[in-house]
Parts: sequence; C-alpha cells; structure tokens
Amino acid sequence: MTEVLRREPGLSGLSLVLSAWRDPVARILNVDLLAVLIAILLPWSTTGVVVAAGLWVIALVPTLEAGAFLRSLKRPICILPIALFALALIGTLWSNVPWVERLYAVGPAARLLALPLLLYHFERTARGDWVFIAFLASCTLLMAVSWLVAFDPDLSLKLYLSRGPYERANGIVVKNHIDQSQEFVLCAVALAHPVMTLLRTNRIWPAALLTAVALGFAANMMFVSVSRTALVTAPIMVAAVALLHLKWRSIVIIVCAAAVLGGLAWATSPRLRGTAERFVSDYQLYSERNLPTSLGVRLVFWQKSLRFISEAPAFGHGTGSIRALFEEAAVDQFGAAAEVVANPHNQTLNVAIQWGVIGIVLLYAMWLSHLLLFRGDGLAAWTGLLVVVQNVLTSLFNSHLFDFHEGWMYVLGVGVAGGMALRARRLPHAEAAPDQAGARQEQQPKHDVAKISVA
Repeated sequence: MTEVLRREPGLSGLSLVLSAWRDPVARILNVDLLAVLIAILLPWSTTGVVVAAGLWVIALVPTLEAGAFLRSLKRPICILPIALFALALIGTLWSNVPWVERLYAVGPAARLLALPLLLYHFERTARGDWVFIAFLASCTLLMAVSWLVAFDPDLSLKLYLSRGPYERANGIVVKNHIDQSQEFVLCAVALAHPVMTLLRTNRIWPAALLTAVALGFAANMMFVSVSRTALVTAPIMVAAVALLHLKWRSIVIIVCAAAVLGGLAWATSPRLRGTAERFVSDYQLYSERNLPTSLGVRLVFWQKSLRFISEAPAFGHGTGSIRALFEEAAVDQFGAAAEVVANPHNQTLNVAIQWGVIGIVLLYAMWLSHLLLFRGDGLAAWTGLLVVVQNVLTSLFNSHLFDFHEGWMYVLGVGVAGGMALRARRLPHAEAAPDQAGARQEQQPKHDVAKISVA
C-alpha cells in the first residue's frame, strides 16, 4: 500500500495544517493532530472525545487509499472487531426488548469500528508516539490536579460538571476513581520501558524525570484514591509484560523494587489498607445480611448471568436484553438479589448473555489476535501489550471493553500501538529513527514524491 505525499520546504507548522485542502502531507498531519487531541481529552471529557473522534474520521476519509485500506481489513486484527460489531447489530433481530434499547446497546460495540481505521493510519505515519506523549501529559496534569483536590475537594471539576447532587470524592477531578485508576496504572507501568531505555544509554536526568512521574502516579493511588480493580490487576499487568519483554535480571530488580514500594505503601497508607480490607467486609455484609455491597452484588450478577446464559447458550438473548432479564429475575427479591443492572460487571458474561457462545469466541479471538500483534521489542509492543492485558484483566470485574472510558483506552491504545508495531516490522528503522526519516523528507526538493509503504 502506498500513500503519495508532497512536501513544500519552508512551510510553517500552522501553514501546513491550514493547507490541508491542497497538500496531502498537511492532510496526514491533521489526522495525526486530531488523534493527539483525542488522547488529550480522554482523561477529562466524554463529549470532547466523541466530537474529536468524529472530526478524526472526517479528516481521515479523504486520505484513504481504497485498495490498500480494503486489503488491510482482511487481517484478523481488523476483521474480528468488525465481526463483533456486526454480531451486536444482527443480535438486535432476536432480542425481545424495545428497539430503542436494542439500538442503544449496539453503541458500545460501534467504537470497535475505529480500530481498523487507527491501525491503517498509524501504520503509514511515524507520529504515533505523539499520541502516547499527549495521553501521558494529560494524565500527568490530571494527577497533579488530583493531589490538589485531595487537599481541597471543592476544587474538583465534578462540582460543576456533575448532573444532580455532587458527592465529594477524595482526589477525583472529573470522572470516578475507577477511570482515574485505570489511567494512572497504565501510565505508571508503561513508563518502565522508556526509563529502562534511557538508563541503558546513560541518560540519567530524563530517566529520573520519568521515574518521578511514574512514582507520582503510584503515590496518588496509594494515598489519594485507587479502585479495587486496579489494586488487583496492577501486579498481574506488571508480571505479564515483564515476563514477555524483559530479561530475568530486570524482572528480579522490578520485583524487588515493587515489593519494597508495596510494603512501604501498605505500612504508611491507611487508605490503601482500607481499600483492600473492604474486600472482606463487603463479602461478610453480603453473605450475612444480604446487603448490596460492591462485591456482593457482583456475585449476585454473576450467578444470575450464568443462569441467563444456560437458557440461550448458542446465540444468547439478543442485543440489549440484559436489563430486562435482571428486572424479571428481581421480582419478589430483596437486598442484593433485588438489584437491577444493564451490565453484569464482567465482559465475558456481558457478551455471552446477549450473543452466546458465538460472541465469546469472537471476543476471545479478538483479544488473542491483538496480544499476538505485540510480539517483539520496542515501545509500541510494550504499550500495546499492556493495554490489551489491562483490558482483559479488568474485564473480569467490569465490562470494560464496552464502557466508554476504558473502551476508548483500548481502541486508541491498540490502534495506535498496533499501527506502530506493523510499521516497525515493515520499516525496521522507522520507529527507531523517525527524526532521520522526517529529515530526509524535509530534504526532498519541491514537488518531489515520497512514498510510504503501509500495506
């Protein structure tokens, strides 16, 4: 696949952006910048992400090379997300709920359609790292504000953005402790790769700066706010990426460092101990008094979900059927058993209730294809693998692939990192030396043609 680009020397960055109507290079740059905007907005806004994503698709369409794009769709990493969306759409035909609910339930799967577009685009551009840097910078700002909100909760933007009564939440700036913890865990663990790379080249001060940022994320989760999902999954994420991407010496160092930091955090953070201890107290309150605690209602949801699945194991109950099933099962119940939800807080159960075994096969095949995409070394492989592992693990306790915030983290992370990984395999030096590649393009005389292979 080729993309024909022309570059006129001497154009300023702003002029290049504004010249998109006549300059293919500017069109590609604008698509990259809109992806950067999505990454910046993701920790802060839902509406902003939707608007930016829509603008990104509009900007991308004129740059598509039809034949090359269609060929890229034949790969499993693209086919499977599309197939899962198609199943959600077809599943509306055998659902028994009103059509408004069926079509609304298709929405969470629709964002998976952005994955093939992101993979295609970031396989042909060398600016994928811009998106990662933007997301890290945005999360770092969020972390800094979170510390301020921890001392003065009235500084939280939720005071102005919340619909209905505002509930004070320690250190939560805009969304909730689950979303915030997901971001901070991802950034803290992902920073391990650039830190180790900088240390190998004796670039001490940049490594120290990134280490300080990673420790800031970790400290925020230890002393300000952390979700129990993050508390459980973070160590497994570290272990998974370490075993696949690091040498044993590095693994031993990381394990020792993590053990020391974990011990210090446990000894010095009452909030961390309280979060962990609530696992036991929640289960006791549920089992002894049938109170709808967080852990208790999850157990009820999972038990009921298994019964729903057994009633329609092959094709499920159809798209959007979850709430209706829980409403029917809650009749004449009380306490935790009377809770009604449209989300069983487990991605596998969410898919199986609606689309049966077929849905489970597609979901796990997609996860596996994306895991295999990130074999090898480099920042893209490290980050992409981490995004997939995080989504798989946290989906044991939530339907994170279909939740807005975590779903977009998966789509953006896998799409950008996957495109970078594919590009690196075809152009071995593209990821290692993007500056040199850019310099060679700048040296092209006026009206020269540069062809970037992105098959």
